[in-house]
Amino acid sequence: MQKSTIGIVILSIIVLGMIIPIGFSGQVDSVVVTYGETTYANADYKNTVDSFFKDQAKADLGNANSKVITASDVNKISSTITGKTYGSNQIFSSALVDLNDNDNLEVSVDKSKITTITGDMYLSALKSSGITAGHVYVTSPVSATGESALAGIMNSYEVATNVEIPETVKEAANKEIYTQAEIVENSNVSADQLSDLVDDVKETVKEENVTDHQTIVNIINNYTVVNNINITNSDIENLATSIEQIQNAQGDINNYQTEISNVLNNTTDTNSLKGLFDGLFN
Repeated sequence: MQKSTIGIVILSIIVLGMIIPIGFSGQVDSVVVTYGETTYANADYKNTVDSFFKDQAKADLGNANSKVITASDVNKISSTITGKTYGSNQIFSSALVDLNDNDNLEVSVDKSKITTITGDMYLSALKSSGITAGHVYVTSPVSATGESALAGIMNSYEVATNVEIPETVKEAANKEIYTQAEIVENSNVSADQLSDLVDDVKETVKEENVTDHQTIVNIINNYTVVNNINITNSDIENLATSIEQIQNAQGDINNYQTEISNVLNNTTDTNSLKGLFDGLFN
């Protein structure tokens, strides 16, 4: 009986070695949290954010990987897009990425604290980057626009999957977020209206493979008329530039999407195998 058991164990190990691809580590951090440095430095702020994540994501933060997003991290992005620079006392937005359920991409935003960027805006920007899986949670201990959170979300995906997002992709996604935030803050258009407009335009531009700036401007103009949205010519130009940047980064976006999909799919397959062999050993 003992020899039979040993034989099954050895056979299982051999089969496992044959099935799992050589060189695949399967190392994915299921939950990653990024804290704005102002939040992380204040115990009360951090507790507020942690409470939101525990309540909404039901996550074990004790075992989660975490990182602090600094003003320097945010300024590398914002300074090239809006010219804004932030101090270390201005980075509040924090994010949690949960890859345990990686079938669909979801974004949950604490609307009581994040005042400008909506879940749909994050969702759109992330999908534009090639990210289509995971559940993202965004909050802040005090009222914040949420612009800086995208830097943390993308960093979370890099930490979770160990796959670096190309700089061209990061810049394009953040340009999209900052452009929409600026339009919402300086016009009468609602965040939901603008988000729907951008999604419609991006879909048309992608389907028709449009890269010409003026053509994108014309498409935006058409959608503003159809949806009775009133934004300035300057806003339309900025939106067109943002969407054009996304189109120009499509090659990098496709490569990143393939790489991250392989990581997530291989991890799922390995977890399934673990269950299979747990049963065998039992």
